[in-house]
Amino acid sequence: MKRLSKFTVGVLLPLILASLAAAASSDRTQDVERIDHATRVFHSIMRTPDHAIPSDLLSSARCIAIIPGEKQAAFLIGAKYGKGIVTCRTAHGWSAPAFLAIAGGSYGFQIGAASTDIVMIFRNRHGLADLLSDKFRVGADATAAAGPVGRHVAAATNITLHSEILTYARSRGAFAGISLNGAVVQPDDSGNAAMYGPNARTREILDGAVHAPVAARRLLVALRRYSPAPGETVASKR
Repeated sequence: MKRLSKFTVGVLLPLILASLAAAASSDRTQDVERIDHATRVFHSIMRTPDHAIPSDLLSSARCIAIIPGEKQAAFLIGAKYGKGIVTCRTAHGWSAPAFLAIAGGSYGFQIGAASTDIVMIFRNRHGLADLLSDKFRVGADATAAAGPVGRHVAAATNITLHSEILTYARSRGAFAGISLNGAVVQPDDSGNAAMYGPNARTREILDGAVHAPVAARRLLVALRRYSPAPGETVASKR
């Protein structure tokens, strides 16, 4: 029975919740609200450099996902799921945001509060490949670790620096690296269709083949400000 419970928590529940979260359709108004919320979350986190994602990590990031205030769900046991956005670095800057869903057991998400903002930093091609798949499990299909916080990553461990995904959570103002191992991430096709049309595909959006909507302008400006590519100059962060 104990083995069955562990299987339910670690495997079945995240898969079920990810399917439920992704299946819940959204419209364009909800998409715009999601982008606005993600923008506010990112601004708020980066406004205090000593307690934010290190700038050198952001500058080398391939993709950044932001899941604002994921919801709690009661299905057999406590669990959480949420919807957010992800954007990837292209030859012309950050891509239009694609929409995604994430779900996992409470053991992976909880840091002592009901509503949690999640940030995921994808650091290399393997992590990007997983992001473009139909569904992947954090820690199983891609190595992941709780990300370091502060101005620089000099004190980070080799495990952190060699992970394909770095994960963070913010709850009640507290922002820290957190383990999301076991969480399931997949595209939110209904969100992509509502914003970009029925033929929109995650790969095309993140490759830069789809024009960013006006609603994403503030988000992309914030990303350019806080995560310039190596050698790129940006305006002062006043």
